[in-house]
Amino acid sequence: MPAKWTSAMIAASTDHTLLKAIATKDQIISMCNEAVRYAVRAVCINPYWVSTCAKKLAGTGVTIVTVVGFPLGATSTAAKAEEARRAVAEGAREIDMVINLGQAKAGDWDAVRADIAAVVEASKPALVKTIIETCYLNRDEKEAACMAAVAAGAAFVMTSTGFGTGGATVEDIRLMKETVGDRALVKASGGIKTYEDAVALLEAGASRIGASAGIAIIREAESQA
Repeated sequence: MPAKWTSAMIAASTDHTLLKAIATKDQIISMCNEAVRYAVRAVCINPYWVSTCAKKLAGTGVTIVTVVGFPLGATSTAAKAEEARRAVAEGAREIDMVINLGQAKAGDWDAVRADIAAVVEASKPALVKTIIETCYLNRDEKEAACMAAVAAGAAFVMTSTGFGTGGATVEDIRLMKETVGDRALVKASGGIKTYEDAVALLEAGASRIGASAGIAIIREAESQA
């Protein structure tokens, strides 16, 4: 494992994530405290908790990320746009949206692109990361979904919600990075449990890691020093 992947570098690449339906306020506050202690890049939470995290993390340098159309991607475009707009008003600075997977499977890439573009517009000045849920798509669909995200103005393409049938893989990260090139960044999310997982995905082309095990991964990185 390359020595360059220090705990600080892993932390700077990590969205510390808590998206469980039963997450309590105490758990959200604890997560924020961990995020500050370990200097992670961001916390990723459900929209309900954005204002709570914005107050708790004000002035800390930790970015607030929330999810839109999550986890199915099947809400209307108007609903996704309004959800994003409200989250940004409450303090979110990055929006992780799920694409319309049904339209993707049907090959209606104009509809997929329009859905993403509406959220990109509604989220300004926050950036948008598009979750393409790779476990449900074949290779051609993954490439087309990435291209739709780029065309719609998304800043990132993402692998997974963590609620589908599979998560991030090295193969998918390589494919997504090859597809978007320097036009967008790639976030690996879903099923990332260890330092070894994180490093493999970062080396495959991911710029960001989304993980509920983020703190455990950073601690493991510390032990590698």
